[in-house]
Amino acid sequence: MGAEQCASCHQQAYDDWQKSHHDLAMKAPDTETVVGDFNEAAFDYFGTESTFYQRDGKYIVRTDGPDGKLQDYPVAYTFGVYPLQQYLVELPGGRLQALSLSWDSRSKEEGGQRWFHLYPDEEIKPGDPLHWTGINQNWNFQCADCHSTNLHKNYDPASQSFSTEWSEINVGCESCHGPGQKHLDWAAQPEDQRASDANQGFAIRFDGRRQARWAMDGKTGIAHIQNEVQTQQEIPVCAQCHSRRGTQHPGVRPADDYLDFFHPALLSDGLYHADGQINDEVYVWGSFLQSKMHAAGVTCSNCHNPHSLELRAQGNDVCAQCHLPTKFDTAEHHFHPAGSEGAQCVSCHMPDKVYMQVDARRDHSFRVPRPDLSETIGSPNACTGCHTDQSNTWAAAILEKKFGQPDPHYGEALYAGRTGAADAEGQLLKLVMDDNQPDIVRATAISLLPRYLSQTSAQVLQVIAQGDDALQHLGLAQSLDQVPQQVRPALAIPLLYEDERVIASLAASAMAGAPLGQYPEEVRKRYAKALSDYVATAEFNSDRPESLVNLASLRGREGNLPEAERLLQQAVERAPYFTPGVINLADLYRASAREADSEALLRDALSNTFDKAPIQHTLGLGLVRQKRMTEALEMLQASAHSNSATPRYIYVYAIALNSQGKPDRAIDELERGLTQFPGDRQILSALVSIHREQGNAALAQKYQQQLQ
Repeated sequence: MGAEQCASCHQQAYDDWQKSHHDLAMKAPDTETVVGDFNEAAFDYFGTESTFYQRDGKYIVRTDGPDGKLQDYPVAYTFGVYPLQQYLVELPGGRLQALSLSWDSRSKEEGGQRWFHLYPDEEIKPGDPLHWTGINQNWNFQCADCHSTNLHKNYDPASQSFSTEWSEINVGCESCHGPGQKHLDWAAQPEDQRASDANQGFAIRFDGRRQARWAMDGKTGIAHIQNEVQTQQEIPVCAQCHSRRGTQHPGVRPADDYLDFFHPALLSDGLYHADGQINDEVYVWGSFLQSKMHAAGVTCSNCHNPHSLELRAQGNDVCAQCHLPTKFDTAEHHFHPAGSEGAQCVSCHMPDKVYMQVDARRDHSFRVPRPDLSETIGSPNACTGCHTDQSNTWAAAILEKKFGQPDPHYGEALYAGRTGAADAEGQLLKLVMDDNQPDIVRATAISLLPRYLSQTSAQVLQVIAQGDDALQHLGLAQSLDQVPQQVRPALAIPLLYEDERVIASLAASAMAGAPLGQYPEEVRKRYAKALSDYVATAEFNSDRPESLVNLASLRGREGNLPEAERLLQQAVERAPYFTPGVINLADLYRASAREADSEALLRDALSNTFDKAPIQHTLGLGLVRQKRMTEALEMLQASAHSNSATPRYIYVYAIALNSQGKPDRAIDELERGLTQFPGDRQILSALVSIHREQGNAALAQKYQQQLQ
């Protein structure tokens, strides 16, 4: 129906919404919406000078196009407004691309009111997926469904083009409340008939927060909900955009199950630090689910006006809604002078990280600073984040003196799981079974467990599969491909019975190719439906090489090798830099006894990929199979010594050295790897084995003890 229809009855909400970040998420360019300088402004980026100007009422950017030559591009839409504004340009095939040249909307005093490049420290050239014309700056896939209302991507694989549509160009009322026609019909009814519809024509309402009765606990200084009420209906609605996730199916509405349409990231390495703090751009949801505030029933709109998006109060007053100022807003608690930056609750409990060069975003896990964890697992902390001249030990000693010995933290178990510590399985199992921990944390631990699968952990995972926690099921479903084939059905089949489509489809994919004749008809029926959903997801996202590789992998497990090869070739053709596509196609060639084709593909990829280590490793293994050991060792060494080396690369290189009669060099490589990846079981096992071969019983025993 559009936001203006809502304004006729909900004027205050409409007024709040206007000029909000939702309203300005995307707009047609005009004098009201464009905030950048288009008055013949110029910007130099590694020798390429771009110009911003106006002509015939249009806003024009003259910059390097896909061929590297300067061209004039009209701005099709503005994108966001503060602290930066981006601009969208239309390219052939219905593609809208986000310019990497952006306008810093902050004040001059803050360093703003200037053009800047999102990647200032490295020259991003045409052909790079990060270039503004490249696949990773494509609005249709990357950005669209969170910046417009009722967005339909409408990608056509045959023509490789988009005809993307929306109901409203920006994030309007119906993005969060759902289609409004039935609500208008409800409002038109006589008053005595309206009472029969508690939802007032909507599929979902957000009354819980307003119905909650909070009471302050004078002893703890923290408020708690006193009545039985569901306050958090809005969280999965906000999460549809404010989470790190992939869209699996189109057409989501606010009342829909989040896991029917989206595949969210858990607390994965690279996205989050081991203790759960934000690292990459993760958009709030995964952080907030870790918080004690979420566990207590706090929801997004307790702190934010959902229409203006502004905070409910300024500074510490927003926290004072639930946290007694006389207990918490004091120098005794926060150690800083009243009114100072350090006295702000967010400085310690919501540290920020800057993304896109100027956009400082706060961690929403509301955590207590843990400099002790910084010392043991390498996660950051707010104390030394400000006091950069001091050590973690210094900060930890101050906090311990004031607040006592810190509690054990789930970050220690997740770190053990990430790094392959000797006791990783035990730590992860303890975390998984601790129902006092946040569900997203336990789900992350579950996703790590298959790396250390034993009879005990397999039994625990089977109990989880038969449970009823959706996030824990997601953690299991995400990691089923690491579970041995003979164990996989026992864990995957219960997930086929889950209501959430994403979970069931991941389970079906993990079972693909397994004989199903021995299972009951109901299992086969559910498997077919879930697999159909998985294929639909891959086809929906077939504008991306990742989806083509996923679908190729499925077809390969089903035994349809020609179709798998076609899909992989398509992925490599469209994205020659995408390493998984290259490696999977090379492996398919190898499995088909086409070693020469595999080698040619890999050598060609060395000039196209940005992270060469996986290609070098795979090529090295191919050369080993061909007994071309000198060339093989060169490639394996390059991968093992790269910045992106994995424990596996180091292990394989060391084993290859040992096989060539170079045990001392192999040991040196393994010990170097152990410094880089402490506790890695594969590296430790190799050190035990080679030292035993060399008669170094004491050293073999030393590493054997680290394995136990």
